[in-house]
Amino acid sequence: MARLTVRRVTDQVVRELKLRAVRNGRSAEAEHREILRAALLGDSQDFAVRAAKLRERLVSTVDSTEVIRADRDRDFPG
Repeated sequence: MARLTVRRVTDQVVRELKLRAVRNGRSAEAEHREILRAALLGDSQDFAVRAAKLRERLVSTVDSTEVIRADRDRDFPG
């Protein structure tokens, strides 16, 4: 496997990379690999997972049947 060296990275970027690694439960090196992999190769599975989570958050517990019927009856009486 190849090695990659990145020079002249600001202290702020290094700090953020380390924080991100901790948040994701990875070593800094593993986090760097994941960032590069995601940026260059993408991951349709990640998109599917994010989309599923968004759909779960947007599920309504409100039954809108009565509201729709009232609007319909208002617009088209009788």
